[in-house]
Amino acid sequence: MVSQDEGHRRDPAPLDRAGLAEALRPFGESRMLPRAAYVDPAVFEWERRHFFGGGWICVARGDQLPEPGDQRAEATGTGGVLLVRAEDGALRAFANTCRHRGHELLPCGEAARARLIRCPYHAWTYTLAGDLRAAGSFKNVRGFEFGEWGLHQLPVTEWHGLVFVDTSGGLAGSLGEALAKLDEIVAPYEPERLVTAGRHSYDAAANWKILTENYHECYHCPSIHPELCRVSPPKSGENYAADGAWVGGWLDLRDGMATMSLSGSSGGVPLRGLDQQGLRTVIYVNILPNVLLSLHPDYVMTHRLTPVAADQTRIECTWAFAPEAVARPGFDPDYAVEFWDITNRQDWRACESVQRGLCSPQASPGPLAPDEDAVYSFVTTIARGYLGQIAWGPVT
Repeated sequence: MVSQDEGHRRDPAPLDRAGLAEALRPFGESRMLPRAAYVDPAVFEWERRHFFGGGWICVARGDQLPEPGDQRAEATGTGGVLLVRAEDGALRAFANTCRHRGHELLPCGEAARARLIRCPYHAWTYTLAGDLRAAGSFKNVRGFEFGEWGLHQLPVTEWHGLVFVDTSGGLAGSLGEALAKLDEIVAPYEPERLVTAGRHSYDAAANWKILTENYHECYHCPSIHPELCRVSPPKSGENYAADGAWVGGWLDLRDGMATMSLSGSSGGVPLRGLDQQGLRTVIYVNILPNVLLSLHPDYVMTHRLTPVAADQTRIECTWAFAPEAVARPGFDPDYAVEFWDITNRQDWRACESVQRGLCSPQASPGPLAPDEDAVYSFVTTIARGYLGQIAWGPVT
């Protein structure tokens, strides 16, 4: 979540105030964000500092660090974070920078397993708790105190199997409070219990917000998603009331369809915590700023977005299933993976075309259709953040 410190409030984004005011008008009268929000490198750099480098951000899944000694580095805003599973099983997060000369402790996107953290540059070595253990040539240096040169630790928490780090260093408030209402919706699906059995990575030539806005509406579904429309009516369901920390809603499954797959049938088992309504709906929620969490009757799909540039986003997509389904002989996750890989690629092509269209100097913010109320919730949240207000966090 975006930091709530006063410094953030005094530093608005380099965007036209009148354009943001248009985005913040009442639903039915408002416009999309100014064109520069999607194409201007200066706006993107502001977002990296404030949206992705000034509060809670999802950096991994807990199952990527299952054992003591597991280490993983990920990009966050303008820096990086090193995640470590400690000997006691607790997860710790450190700024991915050695206290000697600032070398990365592990390249972003890479993983390792070791009983110590060792900088590859000059071999400064730290415990899994971040304490400096060895620093060649400094052992007998007068005034050098090992206890003063431990790694910079960051707040970290696991929420339903997702790992979040507070890149502000503790200024962003409680993640649990910010997601309290969403927790009630997600808990029956038990994502932390599920087993990841499918994984794809994508690189989309589109701004991260375009991808998220596309996720928040099915107005486009009849035009580009024939497979989806066969199993789920695009005008079914509705959206949740805006909460600030997340945006989302749900769609129904058609009669006779068990899940989102090309045939509508499931190759897994229903998730054990769901009631009859849960078995007939698919929930789509965006945890700001970078998670798209799709909850199905028999699996959970997660998109984690990593903005690379104003017009480039990396997407990690995973599919998780009930452990009893994965343990069955012959289990194949492709029934879900293939369906969504087709749908994802349809979405990325559309989003990339939006990005190219917005590069035109003649592009201007358009209106929102009645079906795009969740897009409105997302856009207004972002617009408030651009103005230096608290963009998202606990609702008071």
